[in-house]
Amino acid sequence: MPRLPFGCFVFVCLTFSLSCIAQNQPANTLTAREKAAGWRLLFNGKDLSGWHSYLEKHPGKAWKVENGCIVLDKNAHSPYADYADLTSDEEFANFDLKIEWKVEPCGNSGIMFYVHESPAYHETWNTGPEMQIVDLCCSPDSRILKCRAGDLYDLIAADTEWVTPGGEWNTYEIICDHGHLQLFENGHRIIDTHLWTPAWKQLIAHSKFATMPDFGSFQKGHIALQGTENGKLWFRNIKIRTW
Repeated sequence: MPRLPFGCFVFVCLTFSLSCIAQNQPANTLTAREKAAGWRLLFNGKDLSGWHSYLEKHPGKAWKVENGCIVLDKNAHSPYADYADLTSDEEFANFDLKIEWKVEPCGNSGIMFYVHESPAYHETWNTGPEMQIVDLCCSPDSRILKCRAGDLYDLIAADTEWVTPGGEWNTYEIICDHGHLQLFENGHRIIDTHLWTPAWKQLIAHSKFATMPDFGSFQKGHIALQGTENGKLWFRNIKIRTW
């Protein structure tokens, strides 16, 4: 199905309704129902416990916690070590991940999963597929098929965008169940595919990852928040359940 050309103005009402829903529950908390279903927080809203910068022991200096959010605030003079991708201490195989994010206008980031952390791989995206985060309205990537918000970066384009403009909160959900991958954007399923199959390998072979022999091959790995692109980032309500 071809991608539908939604403009930025379409999402104003959606943004308002989502913000009203979010206000009903304090950030970085779980309801009794969520706890009973096996959900747990990956971010406590207070500090970066459980996270480190890729290939480092601790988070880089540009990653901070402000007002209950993980914030990346870097500048042109920040050294790479300060903003290297923020990576979960834990690894996950089968999981349901939910995360809220926003970027400043023209910002760009992503959520990597099944990241294999090793000095043999210099970046998280050498091994981990990425659900793209990008401002809908003005980032250069927002005009490239397979590189827009919610896309499985450079592999599969979502047929519809439900993302809100830069500066507004969005919710992503990534479900990985024994190779069955589903991506959700603000409650709408936008990608449904299967990993590690011959078709999956063909997708990789026709992408920028074709020269990375281990990309998308690991069935357990870390989750990473990309800090190496442009723009200020915010993340909150990072929760996961596993099986």
